[in-house]
Amino acid sequence: MVAYAISPPPQSYLDITGSDDKFPVRRIYCIGKNYVAHIQEMDQDERDPPVIFMKPADATVRNGGEIPYPVFTNDFHYECELVVALKSGGYNIPEAEAASHIFGYAVGLDMTRRDHQAAALAKGLPWEVSKGFDHSAPVGSITRIEETGVMATGHVRLQVNGETRQDADISLMIWTIDEIIAKLSQQHALTSGDIIMTGTPAGVGPVVTGDVLECSVDGLAPMQLRIGGPAA
Repeated sequence: MVAYAISPPPQSYLDITGSDDKFPVRRIYCIGKNYVAHIQEMDQDERDPPVIFMKPADATVRNGGEIPYPVFTNDFHYECELVVALKSGGYNIPEAEAASHIFGYAVGLDMTRRDHQAAALAKGLPWEVSKGFDHSAPVGSITRIEETGVMATGHVRLQVNGETRQDADISLMIWTIDEIIAKLSQQHALTSGDIIMTGTPAGVGPVVTGDVLECSVDGLAPMQLRIGGPAA
């Protein structure tokens, strides 16, 4: 048994639909620029390949939670997307074998400090400060792949205070889920506990304290969260 010099931080986890078991989160991989319409609304070149970035595992927020309005931004945006949870992995996974590593799917939010992302993009700097902050990765309950089948279609929707802001279909992703898993595994050894946020469609926008966000993907458990007051 390892004797730690200080108390280790708690394990980040996600809920599983229909089960008391929890899904332990190891890493959060994110795919940017994966829907043409979103690339266009961000004034980016749709010919560029999607980008890969990461969020810390302890940035997750579960269904029904509150997202404190973060420090260091005046332009806090939602990005609703399909999340893929892995039960296994490895290096250089062939596309044809990618689905065999999927544990299940969930709906998620890639919360973004848009003002700082815009500044980073303008200067060619990393996105870390705009994407990898506290409470920046809300993820709903995971539905096992045995219940959903392999997902290739399904509407992804987001409402703010009951008004629909995002409404698209995951079939419009530039990179398919199989391609995403294969590409990630060329650069990282994927493993159980990894989750992948697959990119957001058009319709992103700002939220303020008191807003209620409702997110859904067809066939998956929906997620509702509230934007709280400023983070302490």
